[in-house]
Amino acid sequence: MTSATTVPRPARTRVSLLRIGIVLVCVVAVAWTGFRSFASALSRPATPGPSTFAAYVDVTATPTFSFGTPSGPAQSNVILSFVVADPTSGCTPLWGGAYTLDTAASDLELDRRISQLRSTGGVVRVSFGGQRGSELAAACTDPVALRDAYQSVVDRYTLTSIDLDLEGASLADAAAGARRADAVKSVQDHVRAAGRHLAVWLTLPVSPNGLTADGVAVVDQMLATGVDLAGVNGMTMDFGTGITRSTPMSGAVLQASTALHAQVRTAYARAGANLDDAHAWAKVGITPMIGQNDVEGEVFTLDDAATVNTFARSHGVGQVSMWSLNRDSTCGSPLPKVLTVVQTTCSGVDQGSRSFADVLATDLPYASTVAVSPMVPAVPTASATSVADQTDDPAHSPFPIWDPLGTYPGGTKIVWHHNVYQARYWTSGFAPDTPVATATDSPWTLVGPVLPGDTPAPLPTLPAGSYPQWTATEAYVAGTRVQVGLVPYEAKWWTQGQLPGKAVAGGSPWVLVLPEG
Repeated sequence: MTSATTVPRPARTRVSLLRIGIVLVCVVAVAWTGFRSFASALSRPATPGPSTFAAYVDVTATPTFSFGTPSGPAQSNVILSFVVADPTSGCTPLWGGAYTLDTAASDLELDRRISQLRSTGGVVRVSFGGQRGSELAAACTDPVALRDAYQSVVDRYTLTSIDLDLEGASLADAAAGARRADAVKSVQDHVRAAGRHLAVWLTLPVSPNGLTADGVAVVDQMLATGVDLAGVNGMTMDFGTGITRSTPMSGAVLQASTALHAQVRTAYARAGANLDDAHAWAKVGITPMIGQNDVEGEVFTLDDAATVNTFARSHGVGQVSMWSLNRDSTCGSPLPKVLTVVQTTCSGVDQGSRSFADVLATDLPYASTVAVSPMVPAVPTASATSVADQTDDPAHSPFPIWDPLGTYPGGTKIVWHHNVYQARYWTSGFAPDTPVATATDSPWTLVGPVLPGDTPAPLPTLPAGSYPQWTATEAYVAGTRVQVGLVPYEAKWWTQGQLPGKAVAGGSPWVLVLPEG
């Protein structure tokens, strides 16, 4: 027989009021602690972000500034200026109103110099506008052509950042502002669709009270159109408000920057984005004019630069800049060291051995965190085992290959080990890549690498009859000059039957005669 099974009852749990009380107290304590931490995070000032230093370079000013071979880290992040509209065809971008993108490559070696800077780890931005000439949007009324003009510059130099320097009539032109905003937004969208990023800075004039009404309107136009602004850069210079040489100019610079910060915050609020204090400072740029300003009594000194640097670091200012690297030196003879008239090649103050760029950039990152897509690979480093790799190909060299027995007047360009060099003065026998203590110890200046697609430049010519025509039957001793057509050559040693200009094993017995000047 089977015995009956008894189903067990669940064990009773006695509820303890004491335990419940302890749990409630713990929950309340944790909740209160979390609330206090959250509230504290909201009220605690945000940690300022790192500032960036980037200096302007006037690309078309003479003498040419060698930005491709920076003297130090502070000179390695540059804003090349200015691209403006062609006065005869408003939708064509010109450097300084004088050079197309192609002629800038040939006449200014701009593409090569940009490649050289990037091969050292430097960063390049391009500035549109400026004080002289017409900004593209003011001159080009065709929306598609305007977009293409901006895009052509961005594509040509594979830019990750651009600068829009708006002054005078270009700043006050509301219709141009609307076209500009639409075009820049389109270019940004195009770059983003390709998986890249294009930072856009607005550079605008400021007074100690901040932006003008026209400047505020331009910022509003950009934000309303949806342009992703990296920031608004104040031209903290030429205030004309009673500053004297005995008054530290940094006071007005910081006052203007603080006013700009408030205006940037307000502009973003109008656009529906509320920036906190730190994020607003990250969208502010400060650009003084170093040394003597255009206003006679206004002088921005090295002490002013140190003050601005300290302010930028403590507030997390997005960008510190200066006008310009071309001017970052003491004026030399025959000019006096201290001047009250602005010069394009020196600051007008006695800098001693210091540079404004180094002072303004103290403890700041020098380059953008945005990755750079170099136009060409970095120049390879030669080694004792890579002599063959250093051999230059005449068919792809834009200038004659350096010859140890050649003579090179100042200004001559040659190719050596896949780089282009320019003679600073007459030289012979000094290899362009010879190690030297300082750049001024060499007769050569590095321009930049040989670029893909480079072809030989036209050979120098002289009028017919300047020298006898070369003949295969005549023997020539060292120093004899001949012509092949109109191209002049000089014999380096005794030779017969060897055609000048033809590459031969062991080196040609002929060297080009390069005209003086």
